[in-house]
Amino acid sequence: MTQPTRSFNGRTVYIIDGARTPFLKARNTPGPFSAADLAVAAGRPLLARQPFAPGALDEVILGCVMPGPDEANIARIAALRLGCGHQMPAWTVQRNCASGMQALDCAAQNIACGRSDLVLCGGVESMSHAPLLLDPKLVTWLGGWTAARGIAERLKTLGRLRPAHFKPVIGLLRGLTDPVVGLSMGQTAEILAHRFQINRAQMDAFALESHRRLASAQDQDRLEGEVETIYDPHGNRYASDDGLRRDTDAEKLARLKPVFDRPFGDVTPGNSAQITDGAAWLILAGEEAVRRYQLPRLGRIVDVAWAALDPAQMGLGPAHAMASLLTRNQLQIRDIDYWEINEAFAAQVLACLAAWQDGDYCRSALGLDGPMGEIDQARLNVDGGAISIGHPVGASGARLGLHLLRVLQRSGARRGVASLCIGGGQGGAMLVERHAEGMP
Repeated sequence: MTQPTRSFNGRTVYIIDGARTPFLKARNTPGPFSAADLAVAAGRPLLARQPFAPGALDEVILGCVMPGPDEANIARIAALRLGCGHQMPAWTVQRNCASGMQALDCAAQNIACGRSDLVLCGGVESMSHAPLLLDPKLVTWLGGWTAARGIAERLKTLGRLRPAHFKPVIGLLRGLTDPVVGLSMGQTAEILAHRFQINRAQMDAFALESHRRLASAQDQDRLEGEVETIYDPHGNRYASDDGLRRDTDAEKLARLKPVFDRPFGDVTPGNSAQITDGAAWLILAGEEAVRRYQLPRLGRIVDVAWAALDPAQMGLGPAHAMASLLTRNQLQIRDIDYWEINEAFAAQVLACLAAWQDGDYCRSALGLDGPMGEIDQARLNVDGGAISIGHPVGASGARLGLHLLRVLQRSGARRGVASLCIGGGQGGAMLVERHAEGMP
């Protein structure tokens, strides 16, 4: 079993509050918000309702995979725009799909060791703004053109220019392809579907349920207090996750063609996470900051675990990280009230559930004596997941932690686990507990 990070037993790390933007589906053109715009839009209402000034924070930590060229160290840009002041340290972290969770982990560790006591942390991504890049051959040609002297040399250089040089390189597709094994994330999901015999009907049924659950959450205002309404520069209003497909059904999902293993695969756009823009923040605090500002407490971060495995089967990362997390904290499945596993692909989540029930896999890959057991899907992603909500890669880990605490709060439950698979062959998992007076 992969060695996880250490526990937060030294000091209690509380989650005080949090907020996120609506997650906005990319629609073939750059969306209305840059990543920095989204981070500021989520952070302003969150900080405005706190009893302390933004400058009272000790630091700002933000996860982001692909900030724009004008967003180097995007955490610092967001901190300054949020009014945290010139003296506020701010830094950006990147762990692919778990960048937002990594930001929470870094903040929690700094609080646990006494380096900070009040931290704004989270994640952001504007995937619709992923760059189109120049072909390396065109870049080389441009270098030669710049160095050419005189008309004759320039004409000779111009004669080497070819139409193929102008073919753009789609940065998002390159970023979603593992450079070590040469597989896209969708292809790794196809591998898991084959390994655990997960069929198309099962994937589509899982996807349909994700949309049904998000629709129910929106209709019953269960996301109120979590999702902040935002406005673009033209005054357009965005109040809810807009990737929800209320009109989808099993027949419509079944008609979609596979995109990662044509024509034989089963992973389609309908049973995969959406390309999305969004941001999510949480405020973490130690006991001293809680006392000083009389802060309410949603809950606490108990522990975080990280695991690694074959990049070709990266979707099993949650099975590894969650097993490590529960084992170290001497917990069983029955001790966890609610679960959030990021829905990168329906096949990937279903494979994690199957792996935990597979005794051979648990013994050979997780180092356990037998199967972990079965997670009740009625307690998993109860308000939908990335298939319906979207997956802005830098933000999802923060969204999962925030939403899980909201679920525990409204249900009066105690413990929850949030987890993600991570491109490159990793997994992350976070154990949280709801705060309640008298609860041990």
